[in-house]
Amino acid sequence: MWIGWIEFDLLLGDVHSLKEKRSVVRPLLAEIKRRFDVSVTEAGLQDQYRRAVIGAGLVAADRAHLVEVLAAVERFVAGRPETELLSARQRELRSDD
Repeated sequence: MWIGWIEFDLLLGDVHSLKEKRSVVRPLLAEIKRRFDVSVTEAGLQDQYRRAVIGAGLVAADRAHLVEVLAAVERFVAGRPETELLSARQRELRSDD
C-alpha cells in the first residue's frame, strides 16, 4: 500500500479579506476533491488573506497510480487563474517503510 500527499503554497489573486479568501479556497478544495477523489484541506496560513497552504492526500495500491493522481492535482492547481502556485512539495511512503 502506498500513501502520498502533496502540499501547495499559493498566492491568492485579488483578495482583500479572509472572507474573500474563503470564497476562493473553498471552491478550489471542493473541485480538487470532486475531480480527483482525494482528501484535501487548507493546511496552513489561515490567518493570512493573500496566502494559503493546501494539502491533498491519498492511499493507493501501487506507486504509479499515486504519482499519477498527485501530478494531475498539481497540474490542476497550477492552472488556476485566481491563484499563483509558489511551491509544491510531494511525498510518497510505502506502508511497510
